[in-house]
Amino acid sequence: MEGFEEYLIKKKINPAAFKTGDPDRWQDFESLFEKMHPDSFTAQKLFLINAIRRKYPLSAEAAEEPKETSKPKPKVKIPTRRPKTD
Repeated sequence: MEGFEEYLIKKKINPAAFKTGDPDRWQDFESLFEKMHPDSFTAQKLFLINAIRRKYPLSAEAAEEPKETSKPKPKVKIPTRRPKTD
């Protein structure tokens, strides 16, 4: 299960700025988040989350997570069918 700070990063909210800017709401949200599923928390606090996202946006560099690089798929040569000889 993810923590509250990881959740905020997923929602593009700067956790450090939110924690220092509004410590009372941070504490309320964190304690509530620990008691319920993240989807339920999002549904319950959607409009507040949007307002917080506008007030404490996450920078573009911090939002980017390292993506797994996938190896290219090898090309497989399919043998052609030979005509039947009788």
